[in-house]
Amino acid sequence: MIHFPAQRRGPLSALSLRLAAALGLVLAVVAAVYLDRDGYRDVNEDGLTLLDCFYYAVVSLSTTGYGDITPAAPSARLVNVLFVTPARVIFLIILVGTTLEVLTEQYRTGRRLSRWRRSVKDHVIICGYGTKGRSAVSALLENGLDRSRIVVVERSPTALRQATSAGLVAIEGSATRSSVLIEAHVKNAKSVIIATDSDDASVLVALTVRQLTAGQVRIIAAVREAENAPLLKQSGAHHVIVSSATAGRLLGLSTSAPPLIDVVEDLLTPGQGMALAMRSAERSEVGRSPRELDSLVIALVRRGKVVTLSDRAGAVIETGDMLVHVRDDRPQQANTPG
Repeated sequence: MIHFPAQRRGPLSALSLRLAAALGLVLAVVAAVYLDRDGYRDVNEDGLTLLDCFYYAVVSLSTTGYGDITPAAPSARLVNVLFVTPARVIFLIILVGTTLEVLTEQYRTGRRLSRWRRSVKDHVIICGYGTKGRSAVSALLENGLDRSRIVVVERSPTALRQATSAGLVAIEGSATRSSVLIEAHVKNAKSVIIATDSDDASVLVALTVRQLTAGQVRIIAAVREAENAPLLKQSGAHHVIVSSATAGRLLGLSTSAPPLIDVVEDLLTPGQGMALAMRSAERSEVGRSPRELDSLVIALVRRGKVVTLSDRAGAVIETGDMLVHVRDDRPQQANTPG
């Protein structure tokens, strides 16, 4: 099942408001009839109780009108003309409006689903919307990827609600199932990020994605244990990030070289000061040394491979190179008049 980004006002909210309005109308009619109950005639000639007033209000507003309770006094008939009849019309409008609301919402959802299926292409699929998945989405958005090009695959209802609340399209189901990935249009995807909670599931997802895409879609996966990284690469993952090993290295750095951990956190935390970024080499930069540029370049990406500046190949920028650099990520402050 595909879940689209949450809207400001959902159909359940609209139905609840209509139900409350209908109930309010019923109570208002009950109060009006009960206050003037002596002006009504019952077939049993025993007067109207509060239950009889509820009964009269319901059958009147629903246009059933059994006729066993009728307004006899002029005041009761005036109340029916000036209040009960308009309330009956409003009650019918609420009922019809509720039906139209449901039908309209179903039609709108169907249109959104059809339009999404036609337009989804070159998107990024996030398998798992836990801590790792949410962090991956944040990084993608910070790098300029539009929310409409991110699709989340998740089984947890809570995680699905979080994803749609964040403005993302989410597909309910396990990423290990081919049908779920096909529904996510994995064949048209740009890449698949595997951020599941277990290494076993990550391997199954990687195998399924590779089988469906014939290795044409880039797969990036995270694993907990380093010993599972080779297995994931054999399963089709192009890049594998070992979360436990990375966390262990950071813990070691925090003990042996505390300032380094601050630098790493600064690079990985958006809006703090420094951030890693990648851009295409400009024509004026081709043939120059990366060290001569104004921006701090730390590596080159040439034909899909990383070239460090210490290598001879990294001494000069070539056409088509991507520059990995450190940019200023501090929030831009508006200049205040002096």
